[in-house]
Amino acid sequence: MAMGLGHKIRSGYEKLSFLSRLARQSHHAKALPALSSQIMEQDRDRLGSAYTNSVRCFALFGAGVSGLLGCATIAYSDEAEHGLAVPNYPWPHEGILSSYDHASIRRGHQVYQQVCASCHSMSLISFRDLVGVAYTEEETKAMAAEIEVVDGPNDEGEMFTRPGKLSDRFPQPYENEQAARFANGGAYPPDLSLITKARHNGQNYVFGLLTGYRDPPAGVSIREGLHYNPYFPGGAIAMPKMLNDGAVEYEDGTPATEAQMGKDVVTFLAWAAEPEMEERKLMGFKWIFVLSLALLQAGYYRRLKWSIFKSRKLVLDVVN
Repeated sequence: MAMGLGHKIRSGYEKLSFLSRLARQSHHAKALPALSSQIMEQDRDRLGSAYTNSVRCFALFGAGVSGLLGCATIAYSDEAEHGLAVPNYPWPHEGILSSYDHASIRRGHQVYQQVCASCHSMSLISFRDLVGVAYTEEETKAMAAEIEVVDGPNDEGEMFTRPGKLSDRFPQPYENEQAARFANGGAYPPDLSLITKARHNGQNYVFGLLTGYRDPPAGVSIREGLHYNPYFPGGAIAMPKMLNDGAVEYEDGTPATEAQMGKDVVTFLAWAAEPEMEERKLMGFKWIFVLSLALLQAGYYRRLKWSIFKSRKLVLDVVN
């Protein structure tokens, strides 16, 4: 009886175990498709995000390349329109208390006379401006007497010519603008009196222009009658290269190299644009010195007057 009851319990337990295994197997069978679909969706998401990141990286790279090309195009167009940026040179007269190199001014005037004056005028400069700056009064008078000046009218109402004098301006190379353009193929040589002030970065620009002539690079064509100069706006200039080694024989024996002549004529043009610079700097230094003395005196007077109030001792009588 007891054995029969144990057998029934054991067989019932085995049936329950068998049913439990069947239930677990059926549950796993149902869960496998869902799990596999979830894994596939995750793979698809990873692939999609990787593709999106790749596309984003390529887009950013393309935008960067386009920006660089755009900047290069803008820089090239700006260079073509305004000319190549000139370097900055250490001019000796640009310091706060620096003055002009008067020997260089004299050599620069010689370069202007022998090289530049045939095309360019300096209508704002008189011969007397050179006295005490580059020449003595006798030298300047002799220089002015070499030119013929149209003056008048005389007592008979007629114009006449006379030798130049100190009050006369530098002679004009052409009678008028039309004559200047006709002689230079349509180009009008500018007046050089204020050229270092009329151009951006004037002294460096003029020096770079005078010494910057070179052969045009590959792909750049210059029409007949023009010359390639990267510092000139557009790169094509009607003025040919004028400064060549030995083109001028300096009176003081200085070697007339291209760079030396360029430096001297730019110094002369800088003086022509600002002949009062040395006097202005000297006057400014004098005023600063005088105002400094006045400041010291005012400080001492303030200390003298206020020392009484700052050093006094106040006693408060609380009794009375």
